[in-house]
Amino acid sequence: MAEAQARDIILCDLDAFFASVEQRDHPEYRGRPVIVGGSASSRGVVSTCSYEARRFGVHSAMPMARAVKLCPGAIFLPGNMKLYRAVSEQVMALYERFTPDIEAVSIDEAYLAVPRGEGLKTAAKIRRAVRDELELPLTAGVSTNKLLAKIACGMAKPDGLDSLWPEEVPQKLWPLPLKVLPGIGPVSAEKLHRVGIKTVGDLAATPESVLVQQLGQAAAAECRQHARGIDSRPLEPVRQAKSFSEEQTFATDVAGPEALKAVLMEQAEELGYRLRAAGMRARTVGLKLRFADYTTITRDVTLAEATDRDSEIYRVTVQLFERCGGEGPWRLAGSRVSNLETSRQLTIFAPPPGAVKEDKLGEVRDRLRNKYGTEVLFRARRLAGSEAGHRKPGR
Repeated sequence: MAEAQARDIILCDLDAFFASVEQRDHPEYRGRPVIVGGSASSRGVVSTCSYEARRFGVHSAMPMARAVKLCPGAIFLPGNMKLYRAVSEQVMALYERFTPDIEAVSIDEAYLAVPRGEGLKTAAKIRRAVRDELELPLTAGVSTNKLLAKIACGMAKPDGLDSLWPEEVPQKLWPLPLKVLPGIGPVSAEKLHRVGIKTVGDLAATPESVLVQQLGQAAAAECRQHARGIDSRPLEPVRQAKSFSEEQTFATDVAGPEALKAVLMEQAEELGYRLRAAGMRARTVGLKLRFADYTTITRDVTLAEATDRDSEIYRVTVQLFERCGGEGPWRLAGSRVSNLETSRQLTIFAPPPGAVKEDKLGEVRDRLRNKYGTEVLFRARRLAGSEAGHRKPGR
C-alpha cells in the first residue's frame, strides 16, 4: 500500500477506438457517424461507434438493427481486428517510453503508474504523443488509485484530461450519480434508489447495515469504500506476450502452392509488423496447416538469432511448408512467432545480405501503414498469389 501511495495512477482510454482508427485511415469518414460491429441481419451488436453516432443515441452493445434505425445515414463497418490489435500494440509500446508499470485492461484501455506528482504532466505528454504520432484521440484520468483515475477519465471524455484526488472526493465525487462507481449497475442502482440513495454522497453516508440488506455483505462493503474514494487494488503490470500468431480458414479450400505462399507472405508481414510495434523479436517461427480432410499439422524452427523481419519469417514458414505441406488442398494456414525477446542481443553472426536495407524499408512501410492503414503497401508475391486464386477475407 505504501508503494501505491508513492505513485500517481493514470488511466489512458482511447476514445471510440475502432471508429477512431477507421476515421484516421479513411479521411472521408471524419466528421461523420461511424458504427463498427456485427450485421443487422444476423442479430449483430455495436462494438464501437464514433461520437458523431452517439449524438443519435447509438452506443456500444446496442443491437445493430436498433442502431440502423437511430442513425440510418451512418457508415457501418464490420471492423478489422487485425488492424485494431496492431494499433493497440503500438499504443502500448508508446506508453512504455513513459513508464514500465503498465496494466492493460483491454485493447484500448490501460493503467500506468508514475512517480507521485508527475501524473498530470506525464498524461499530457502521452496524449500529445498519441495524437501526433498515431493520430488518435485519447482521454486520461489521474489520481492516486485506479478507482479515482477511472472516474476522472470518465469526467474528461471525450479527448480530455482530468484528475480526481482523494481530498476532492466530497466536492467532486459525492454529487455524482451512483452509476459512476464500478459494480453498481442498473439493478443495484434501482435497489438503492428505493431506499433514498441516489448519489455517491448518499451511499458514503449510509450505514453499512442498510447497504447489506440491499446488496449483500461483500458488495456493500466494497461499494461503501468506493463511495469514499478508497481503492486498495494494486497495479498489475501487463504480462509480456509469449507469442504472436496469425491464422486464416479459407472459405474455399486452397489448392495451389503459390496461393498458399501468398497467404504465408501476408501473415509474415502482419507478424513482423506486430513484433516491431511491440519492440520485440522472435527466436522461434512456426507453421500450422489444416488439410481438406481436417488433418492438422504444426511445425516450428528455432533460429540462431531472433528476428522481426518479414522476409525471415516468410522464409522459414515457406521452408516448413515445402517440407511438410503435402499436396493440398488446404483448409487453413497459420503462422506463429514465439520465444520472444525485447531487444536485439549481441551476435557473432553477420547480418544476412540486404538486411540493413530491408530494415530501413521496413521502417518506411510501418510509418506508411500507421498513417494510411494495412493495405497501403505490400509485396508483389501477395498480388501474384491473389491472381493464382487466393482471396483474402474481409477485403
